[in-house]
Amino acid sequence: MQTSSNPATLIEHEPTSLRQDAWRRLRANRLALVGAIFVALLTLVAIAGPWLSSYDFLSQDPNALSAPPSWAHWLGTDELGRDVLARIIYGARTALIVAVAVTFLAVLIGVTLGAWAGYRGGRADSAISWLIDVTMSVPGLLLVAVINTSLKPPMVAWFGAMYQQTLNPFFRNTNLIDMLLIVASMALITWPPYARLVRAQIITIRSRTYVTAAKSIGLKSRDIILRHILPNAIGPVVVAVSAGLGTAMVLESAFSFLGIGINPPTPSWGNMIADGLRVWRNDPHLLAAPAAVLAISTIAFSFLGDGLNDALNPKRGEN
Repeated sequence: MQTSSNPATLIEHEPTSLRQDAWRRLRANRLALVGAIFVALLTLVAIAGPWLSSYDFLSQDPNALSAPPSWAHWLGTDELGRDVLARIIYGARTALIVAVAVTFLAVLIGVTLGAWAGYRGGRADSAISWLIDVTMSVPGLLLVAVINTSLKPPMVAWFGAMYQQTLNPFFRNTNLIDMLLIVASMALITWPPYARLVRAQIITIRSRTYVTAAKSIGLKSRDIILRHILPNAIGPVVVAVSAGLGTAMVLESAFSFLGIGINPPTPSWGNMIADGLRVWRNDPHLLAAPAAVLAISTIAFSFLGDGLNDALNPKRGEN
């Protein structure tokens, strides 16, 4: 039987790599592309915010207090005459910084503990699983509130003492304290899902042939986890990170809304929503603008996460 030597036929049947196949699936998912484009635009706005708005987020216009949307102020102004669009743009930077920092710390803690528990098993697995259950059983709002209310006063006092000793303007930035506390406290309540996910993946992977072979040649547990196990378990973590960024953004806004997150004058979508909620009957734009941006951002991250899940899951195949 003759075989075709036509180059077009050979190229048509050439196998594709897993990465190429995942990229093809992601491009075919229109909602995922919409989410990815919006996330990219949001990141660009957060980085280039000062150059995108003609107003500073703290500047006040006494002649335009609680002004409705206009050509001068596209989204209006708040009760102090500050441009709402400028504050939303800067709030995007706050939201992304907190979301990325929280997700990074949560993934670092969760992947480390989950990998160790799944690989070692026994007492290590029991202890870490108990820690996961305890952490998830504590109400997140209560834990964040306790951490912020108990640690903020001594940190503010320490920053004040350091400024008096050094006269370094860095220690006058109390907004940095809010950022550090909200990032640390949110990371403490968001790491367990990553740990559970990685633990389940590694329990499945650790009995495979290449892991047994690595043990037989005397590789250390750390090297086996880093070189052979985690690279094969990281796919679901990538999907979880995409969804986790949106979740962290919502949590930051929620805690700022309640007054235990980023506090004024630093713009945060949460504290902007809280301010707008007080005057929404007379000035609905002060509530609608930040709430709409937060909702659209959350939906975009959700679309992107679902698309990555479809693209990186080889069992789904073609529809």
